[in-house]
Amino acid sequence: MDADPENEPTYPMKNYTGDDHQRINYERSPQQPLSVEILQSTERPAPSVIFGTSVPPSGLSGAIRRYAFKHSEDRYRHWIPLILADRINMCEGFLDDIKSGYIPNLIKERGWAVEWKYNRAKVLKKAAAIVITGVVLSACLKRKR
Repeated sequence: MDADPENEPTYPMKNYTGDDHQRINYERSPQQPLSVEILQSTERPAPSVIFGTSVPPSGLSGAIRRYAFKHSEDRYRHWIPLILADRINMCEGFLDDIKSGYIPNLIKERGWAVEWKYNRAKVLKKAAAIVITGVVLSACLKRKR
């Protein structure tokens, strides 16, 4: 949908057939109405023709996403904040569930019960890693005191 019919980067190299020229002759979809805030890359001149509207940016994760989209996609300043915003959004969703009176069953929702059933060795390795990390951190904190 977003292809620019005037931009043909393969022009001098490609051996065209009759059908090649027909691929851009289609009825373009109309622009979806902008009913919620859409974060747009700095590389794009206009919003995509079609986009998702189910979860507009909000809260701390939304602020981090807005910061990320101020920067070019070839920079870590764009991608690292987006990864961080995803993690924060997960915590915000957890808090929203608790506020609305729903206590999430993390064991089922995170797939830990199934992993315990089918891959106990991996679960035990993760648990051992967490325990060892906790012991090392507590020892380091005690030394500093």
